Amino acid sequence: MPNTLEASIDIAAAPEKVWSVLADLRRMPEFSPTTVKMVAVGGIRDGAYTVNINKVGWKIYPTTSRIVRFEPNTAFAFRMNENRTTWTYELSPTATGTRLVETRTVDPKGLPAWLTKAIDVAMGGEQKFEADLVAGMQETLSKVKVAAER
Repeated sequence: MPNTLEASIDIAAAPEKVWSVLADLRRMPEFSPTTVKMVAVGGIRDGAYTVNINKVGWKIYPTTSRIVRFEPNTAFAFRMNENRTTWTYELSPTATGTRLVETRTVDPKGLPAWLTKAIDVAMGGEQKFEADLVAGMQETLSKVKVAAER
């Protein structure tokens, strides 16, 4: 499994506008095909914990994460407690607006053994799982683009 998966998109809106859409975690289900709900306990800030409800197909499951990077108009990242992956959104100004990059980084220790087994058994194997993650990232970024350009 590669250490990092990445997707990016150019958005015809200023970083501040993109940030206002992206940093409103209540809207994450509107953008992410795998997020049903995401709630920052005590508010959205560096170090805050989130409680999440996720889905893959008919499978619905809870997760928790911690916000590990919160730089308004620049970057937002959260580390999943269950699988040690970090999801990062980075915003860079461009001549026509903003470039938004989403990455999923696996901890140097790798994924937990139980998750590797679950990927093989329930999610079609590593290659399909990763292709689905990248497709979901691209879908998320496309929906953020539509919302920010409105």
